[in-house]
Amino acid sequence: MKKINIIWFRRDLRLEDNAALYFALKAGLPVLPVFVFDTHILSKLADPCDARVEFIHSALSGLNEQLKKFGSSIKIFHSSPQDAFVSLLNDYQVDSVYANHDYEPYARERDESVKSLLQKHAAHFKTYKDQCIFEKDEIIKENGSPYTIFTPYSKKWKLKLNDYMVKPYPTKKYFTQFFQTPPFKFPSLASIGFKSAHHEVPAATVKKILVQKYKEQRDFPGIQGTSRLSVHLRFGTVSIRSLTKQALELSETWLIELIWRDFYMMILYQFPQVVTKSFKPAYDRIEWRNDEKEFEAWCKGNTGYPIVDAGMRELNSTGFMHNRVRMIVASFLIKDLLIDWRWGEAYFAQKLLDFDLSANNGGWQWAAGSGCDSAPYFRIFNPAEQTKKFDPEYTYIRKWVPECNTSHYIKPIVDHSAARLRTLKVYKEALTENNQTSLF
Repeated sequence: MKKINIIWFRRDLRLEDNAALYFALKAGLPVLPVFVFDTHILSKLADPCDARVEFIHSALSGLNEQLKKFGSSIKIFHSSPQDAFVSLLNDYQVDSVYANHDYEPYARERDESVKSLLQKHAAHFKTYKDQCIFEKDEIIKENGSPYTIFTPYSKKWKLKLNDYMVKPYPTKKYFTQFFQTPPFKFPSLASIGFKSAHHEVPAATVKKILVQKYKEQRDFPGIQGTSRLSVHLRFGTVSIRSLTKQALELSETWLIELIWRDFYMMILYQFPQVVTKSFKPAYDRIEWRNDEKEFEAWCKGNTGYPIVDAGMRELNSTGFMHNRVRMIVASFLIKDLLIDWRWGEAYFAQKLLDFDLSANNGGWQWAAGSGCDSAPYFRIFNPAEQTKKFDPEYTYIRKWVPECNTSHYIKPIVDHSAARLRTLKVYKEALTENNQTSLF
């Protein structure tokens, strides 16, 4: 039986400029592409029309078509990763499995388990940095501790950046190294238990003019002012190196957004407790109201606040929500309704096509005031003022809430001014012990 190497695709669904793939192909042995539809993850998805599964399925189909040009094919499993690799170790003489780093808690446990299995079969598990520019402890304070404030982190990030960091991996030179095989059976969506969501997927490229105008246009949901590349970054259908290089050339503001992405990945890696707990422990003392009817109204976009309802309806309909509106709806749920940020985070996790644990958690904890480098708890977005600033002509609102300003539109479920005072009182009580304000 001839020895092979395996490239295990996860959050890196592309052949071009892929770190692990580059090193696998360069190693000299035939490289078998593999993907696992992880049943542990899929079993937690409540919606059989989950658009993320469809996106992955479509991306894999595209990969497979590319691989066929080189006489190869991707071997896809619908199982646990452990079972998939037991099967692979039985069918092939595996020298090494190559993959790119994943920083989420479950992914780290999964990789350790697979690594242990491979070692028992005298096979190696080799992983590489690919989905961010700087990872783990590459950007740290002088004393060796991780940054928890974004601005000094971003300054050091920029200082450490060099041309080598954004240089693409030249994988194309080695495509002849793919394992030669007739096409493997490609599973249908139905065979893994899902249906088409029929969501429109944004392009994997961004126009130069949009990036150049990003700073001026990004906060206005009524215009196409953002790249909408987040889903492609999430699943690795574009390279973070190529986008960073583009940002360096065209937009400092866009670059900052990419640095935030690295920052939140680092926070999740260094402080995995944020998945279930507030980064600032004092905030877990807040007494949330958690009114289920009000939460349902928020979920459905029936709060009586047009900008909030527009955002939630856009999310429910498309799997996308404009970033400025994400902040507005999060502030409303937490500060107007006094509902635990974890409820909102979980709902976004179900609905967002670009759901990424680190960014989603970071964004919700920022809105709650409980996260690292968060807005102070007493800063509470006023939906009316946010509308005046960012959708003054109701361009965005009219698209998603056509009944706005008619007798058919629902009355506000809460008075913002009264809700603001209520929240300030609850937060102050939670964050104060023995008349001493806790650190926040």
